[in-house]
Amino acid sequence: MAVFRSGLLVLTTPLASLAPRLASILTSAARLVNHTLYVHLQPGMSLEGPAQPQSSPVQATFEVLDFITHLYAGADVHRHLDVRILLTNIRTKSTFLPPLPTSVQNLAHPPEVVLTDFQTLDGSQYNPVKQQLVRYATSCYSCCPRLASVLLYPDYGIGEVPVEPLDVPLPSTIRPASPVARSPKQPVRGYYRGAVGGTFDRLHNAHKVLLSVACILAQEQLVVGVADKDLLKSKLLPELLQPYTERVEHLSEFLVDIKPSLTFDVIPLLDPYGPAGSDPSLEFLVVSEETYRGGMAINRFRLENDLEELALYQIQLLKDLRHTENEEDKVSSSSFRQRMLGNLLRPPYERPELPTCLYVIGLTGISGSGKSSIAQRLKGLGAFVIDSDHLGHWAYAPGGPAYQPVVEAFGTDILHKDGIINRKVLGSRVFGNKKQLKILTDIMWPIIAKLAREEMDRAVAEGKRVCVIDAAVLLEAGWQNLVHEVWTAVIPETEAVRRIVERDGLSEAAAQSRLQSQMSGQQLVEQSHVVLSTLWEPHITQRQVEKAWALLQKRIPKTHQALD
Repeated sequence: MAVFRSGLLVLTTPLASLAPRLASILTSAARLVNHTLYVHLQPGMSLEGPAQPQSSPVQATFEVLDFITHLYAGADVHRHLDVRILLTNIRTKSTFLPPLPTSVQNLAHPPEVVLTDFQTLDGSQYNPVKQQLVRYATSCYSCCPRLASVLLYPDYGIGEVPVEPLDVPLPSTIRPASPVARSPKQPVRGYYRGAVGGTFDRLHNAHKVLLSVACILAQEQLVVGVADKDLLKSKLLPELLQPYTERVEHLSEFLVDIKPSLTFDVIPLLDPYGPAGSDPSLEFLVVSEETYRGGMAINRFRLENDLEELALYQIQLLKDLRHTENEEDKVSSSSFRQRMLGNLLRPPYERPELPTCLYVIGLTGISGSGKSSIAQRLKGLGAFVIDSDHLGHWAYAPGGPAYQPVVEAFGTDILHKDGIINRKVLGSRVFGNKKQLKILTDIMWPIIAKLAREEMDRAVAEGKRVCVIDAAVLLEAGWQNLVHEVWTAVIPETEAVRRIVERDGLSEAAAQSRLQSQMSGQQLVEQSHVVLSTLWEPHITQRQVEKAWALLQKRIPKTHQALD
């Protein structure tokens, strides 16, 4: 069977009976679809008989909300799949009931294959049923012209129809505001307008649960706050966060796909309250276990400002069964960003002017980021390391290529009695003085670049195939022209300040001043191919570096492996 980029999964089995088989169904679907899998819930629908199957509304109950949560939780095992549960035909208990759509819905990725768990009596790929499946799918959604169809039988062999399990309720995952116990079959109340908020970085299945519940509750409008600016500062690895516009783009596409009848107001969230704290037209707020206290704080804020409380719906966190030692045990964007460390983020530069048998990495990072320790780890793995600071020291020495030009530019009063350049005096002369600093860098940077090229020739002579230039000013100096890839070490600024104070004996103010004179970690990452971090224990840094090194070996062109 061919593998399709996008597909539509029509689930016809009653939810309580379907739940035990979800993992098998998703695994079967994942073998056939490699990108986007849309899921359409139509429990109880028959695909047999001559009549065209008709879409019918599904009553939104807490069982339905729990089922959606469990489906997304199960889908997290298949991370290559972008699963989207379509909510168009799911209806809440409400006086305001918009009609079911009569037109075909356009999806962001038109399905190429339609799948179903519908069971035929003989357990075979019964052709008339497949034809009905295609007719039904194309009557609801805009699909590819040559739509393929597949009947999924994940839990039983040919000719074996399974015995339906007892009607066992799904574990509860949604907690409404009211402390009154609720039953799985209890209808969910609908509201005209509500809100949900988050960072929504690299939209994942836990986000999708939060958004899906909010979309089911809302009948007219959903306000979605997307964290930005100051609210991002406390995030782990903020340098790897998707830009606000990119997060909004992915979020908007998902929302319009799952419930196009809603009006969505996607806005930047710049403080902890956002519109939920001030908009009198809002009626509910969807939160997670982690943000429930924030929801309570919003309601207190509303009461203080003579606004009605919002109905709070609390969603359980999805567990991440594959989290590693330093990752959270929940499905989270923070863990996803950690897994990006060591990966190639953008295509390498082509550098035909560099030695053909040498692949060059430029390693940079803010002061205190631990880049030099990463350089030593790469050296231990076989890289030839060029320390730009050492090259600079040698260039400043009497007889070095920079000595005479620097003395001529800044005068003999920068010299010790023995004629050696006093770098502290020179540093005080240029620090905070852009004109003087430019005079110095115009002298030093071209000289260090020339010395680095000479060191590359030595690396080639020694038979090395990977060379690392360790340079804090790699990008400021324009030395990316010397490398195939830029690797950056990142660290929170507070941790960098602590390390600088401890290592160099500076005051916190002096350490912060040093950092402010450099490019920020965010600016460095924007031009980087690989990002690493020394935030955690040394063995975790080592694991990152080994991962980055192993991936590097796979992508180094064969021409750079000639001397192996």
